Amino acid sequence: MIALLLACIGSTGSDSGGQAPDSCGDAPVVTWDNFGDGFVTESCQTCHASTATNRNGAPLSVVFDTREETLNQADAILRVVTSDVPTMPPQGGISEDDRTLVSYWLTCWESP
Repeated sequence: MIALLLACIGSTGSDSGGQAPDSCGDAPVVTWDNFGDGFVTESCQTCHASTATNRNGAPLSVVFDTREETLNQADAILRVVTSDVPTMPPQGGISEDDRTLVSYWLTCWESP
């Protein structure tokens, strides 16, 4: 997915092969519009949308309906999605490439 994203949005540096960049100067431009919105919709809103019919135990205070609500939780998202042992989503399914893109997005381009 990183290669496809880079082809679509361009890069400020070289493809790092799925690893976090040494600096943000090496990171592709990853924003809410070209990655975050789709990622959150697909990977998070099943439990973290205000309209979710079964939140599967997700706290009512953790809602990702908007960019702003999502960015307010950026530190927590980074901790649970990009750690060595990711805990979210609990059913798994996030590729290493997407985990790297989440890191680029929330660390380099759209930190709150």
